[in-house]
Amino acid sequence: MIIAIDGASTDQSVALAAPDGELVAEDTWTSARRQSAELLPRILALLGDRSLHDTTLVAVGTGPGSFTGLRVAMALAKGLSFGLRVPIIGVPSLGAWLDAEPDAAAAVGRAGARDAYLLGRGDATPRIADRDALSGLGTVVAAGDLAAAFGLADARRPRGARSIARRAAERMRADPAGDDLRTLEPVYLRAPRGVEAESMEPVRWL
Repeated sequence: MIIAIDGASTDQSVALAAPDGELVAEDTWTSARRQSAELLPRILALLGDRSLHDTTLVAVGTGPGSFTGLRVAMALAKGLSFGLRVPIIGVPSLGAWLDAEPDAAAAVGRAGARDAYLLGRGDATPRIADRDALSGLGTVVAAGDLAAAFGLADARRPRGARSIARRAAERMRADPAGDDLRTLEPVYLRAPRGVEAESMEPVRWL
């Protein structure tokens, strides 16, 4: 069983999937400030009668997106991987959002008061864009609070965990070892607010 976690936005999700990536169950919800309190209980509730020890892989969204949400999700994913002695795989969050919404033209995550992380369909990597550059994109995937703040009229909320599980299953078939638990980190395209990028040290999780 795969446990997948996406905490890249205020619209978070967790999912359970079969080893081949087929979705078994998922939960999505909005949480602006209680990521650390809600993620693990949501996973345990989703398990139901299943055992946590049936887990064969932990998959986690790597962002870019909410600094706190990514940090909490990564810490939980690493703790599960370490404690259960199973591989971990990181999956880019915005790409997973687009996988879950085939009709969306782009995925948009909050980067600042006027900026967003933008990944257009077909783009290799996300970029930082001003909110004015988001008009005319059509259907996008974006958290509800960001869509309201930036006036994105045709926005669908992220359901990243289901696609994170599927992408991780595909990677496991090619690389059963997964990612290095010690060095896997979220993707930050910019430093957190109030931190100078030039002075940042690498984030160490274990």
